[in-house]
Amino acid sequence: MDDDAREQALITALTTEHFVLQTSRSATITESVGRATVFLSLLSASLIGLGFVSSSGHLTKPYLGAVLPTLVITGLLTFGRLVQNMVENSLDLKRIQHIRAYYHRRLAGEHTFFADAVTGGGDVQAISAAVASKPVRWQLLLTTAAMVGAVNALLIGLCAALLTGVLGGSAGLAIGLGVPVALVAFAAQVAYIKRASLWLTG
Repeated sequence: MDDDAREQALITALTTEHFVLQTSRSATITESVGRATVFLSLLSASLIGLGFVSSSGHLTKPYLGAVLPTLVITGLLTFGRLVQNMVENSLDLKRIQHIRAYYHRRLAGEHTFFADAVTGGGDVQAISAAVASKPVRWQLLLTTAAMVGAVNALLIGLCAALLTGVLGGSAGLAIGLGVPVALVAFAAQVAYIKRASLWLTG
């Protein structure tokens, strides 16, 4: 195979790969939205149910005892999958940027087509340029995973506060325990997101 034929075959392969990666990104986004919607719908339904049983004091504690652990477990599982989707989506975008960088170097000539893929700042910079953002640490807090993580932290803190109250602790003690537990739970989930995102620099 001569050089021209090899170049044409490579362009065809890269175009196909670009399409496959973009399709994969769309799938991860769709799944993330679906999972977050299911979790938040479950949370909303649970709060509505709490409104119905709150008029009967003897039903409130059993209801919360059944619903809160379910919400926490579902939330943590949702969070874990959302983090996986975030990493998969970013890796797909990283590979797309590599392909676009090749297009720029070999085909763009004096034009600025695909120029954001060759920013010179590494993969993280190229990924950020593709979505018009800056690669700053707090961007992780804007992800769907972080949003669900925040809800999880509130639920975990609420569980700690209610358990303290059930065991005879005062309201002040319950709040004083629930707040730091919620903060620690959120910090742990943010740290998990940050550790998972290290794959992007590999």
